[in-house]
Amino acid sequence: MKKLYLSKNDKKLCGVCGGLAEYFEIDPTLIRLLWVLAVIFAGAGILAYIIAAIVIPKSPEA
Repeated sequence: MKKLYLSKNDKKLCGVCGGLAEYFEIDPTLIRLLWVLAVIFAGAGILAYIIAAIVIPKSPEA
């Protein structure tokens, strides 16, 4: 069973985009680009990132 965690290996700020990329098994750059588009066009991307950084647990593995 897969679980969503903040990434320890692939992070720029908090590891949210890296964790989502690991969970969905896609390139983290694609997630980051989608997040930037959400910030520019929807305006809720920053708030969503902050909430995700608080809610998603840290990865238990090293």
